[in-house]
Amino acid sequence: MEELKFEKVEKNSCPVRQTLDMIGGKWPFAIIYALVQGTKRFKELERSIDGINTRMLVKELKALEASGIVNRKAYATVPPTVEYSLTEKGKELQPVLSEIQKWALKYI
Repeated sequence: MEELKFEKVEKNSCPVRQTLDMIGGKWPFAIIYALVQGTKRFKELERSIDGINTRMLVKELKALEASGIVNRKAYATVPPTVEYSLTEKGKELQPVLSEIQKWALKYI
C-alpha cells in the first residue's frame, strides 16, 4: 500500500479538505456509487439510493455537475428525458469508493 505523504499546506488549501468540501456529506458518495454502475435516468437514480428525496437528489446532482463529477444529458422528448453519468473525473473516484467499501466491510 502506498504511504500517504502529508505536505505542509497553507490554511484552507488542504487537498483532503477541499475534496471533502466537494464530495463529502451523506449523499454524494451514494450518488457516485450508483453511477459507477452506469448511466441512469433521474427516477432510476432516485430509486437506487435508499432514503434520498427528490429535492435533495436534484440539489446534490447540481453540485456534482458543477464540480465536474457528474454529466447531465437532457433529451428533447415529451416528457423530458434526462440521463446522468460520471465524467472521467467522476470515474476516477471508483478506486476511492472501492477502498472505502473494503474498510467498511472490515470495521463496520
